[in-house]
Amino acid sequence: MSEVPVSYQADIPRLDYVMCASPAGMHRMAYWEWGDPHNDKVLLCVHGLTRTGRDFDVLAARLAGEYRVVCPDIVGRGRSDWLIDPAHYVIPQYVADILTLVARLNPRRLDWVGTSMGGLIGLGLVAGLASSAALRPPRGPFGLDASHTLPLGRMVLNDIGPNLSDRGLNRIAEYVGKPETFDSFEQAVEYVKSVSEGFGPHDDEGWQALTRHVFNQQDGKWVKHYDLRIAAAIAKQDATVLKGAEAVLWAGFESLREPVLVLRGETSDLLTEQGLREMQQRNVLAHGITFSGVGHAPTLRSNDQVEAVAAFLLEEQATR
Repeated sequence: MSEVPVSYQADIPRLDYVMCASPAGMHRMAYWEWGDPHNDKVLLCVHGLTRTGRDFDVLAARLAGEYRVVCPDIVGRGRSDWLIDPAHYVIPQYVADILTLVARLNPRRLDWVGTSMGGLIGLGLVAGLASSAALRPPRGPFGLDASHTLPLGRMVLNDIGPNLSDRGLNRIAEYVGKPETFDSFEQAVEYVKSVSEGFGPHDDEGWQALTRHVFNQQDGKWVKHYDLRIAAAIAKQDATVLKGAEAVLWAGFESLREPVLVLRGETSDLLTEQGLREMQQRNVLAHGITFSGVGHAPTLRSNDQVEAVAAFLLEEQATR
């Protein structure tokens, strides 16, 4: 790959968007892009439930010399539009939006880093690809060659797996839909600290960075930078729905044929030790790393976390 021009290595990533569709209408999904826009080796980094693509600034800067790093703001968050009907704030809609984005990017190879919800979206994508391939009527010489498919490579699942802990889900559900208004940015930072203890220790600059893109200033007040109606879709996911979703996610995980790195926070209440062990048992390509002093979820900002991801993603290149 040719050297990335200096203009592509700016501290502030480029912002673009892609038009997507839901059953209720059209919406724009924003995405942040690092590295050479002509690089057809793409790393897609997908954030957690109430976060944004800017969570990956540190990781993206580290890998922009090797990848075109693309970090979307999933619909309802960050710079992206809010959905007309909040019932569509669900994984199938997010998968559909990501497929639209991938069509725009047209990668030769697509690697994936997904934190929490971002990991579920990745598994939902994989499950959809596997089931569609199995159920699609064969076309023989009149259809596309089997090699024409999404070129999914390595996947990093950050503190998430198909089997979710009820305790962790209940904790998240408690604060997602609550409106919070603060008079100052400093107060917003303190709030993020209080609901994100699982992120582990960060200095003041780190906590400010983790707050800057999930709160914005409106009429002199600091408010959450996502659609609070996301909580309505979560509330509808009863035990039956979750059990069915879990089966789909396991099918996707077990169908992965490239190495998988599963990151876990030592005190995570969403991915348990038992959950990580089960993942490694059900897919021999899964490797796990647990970070001490962290819960849900590692922020991928510290050197040890960033380098663990970089080493995994770049391992294949080093052996060539």
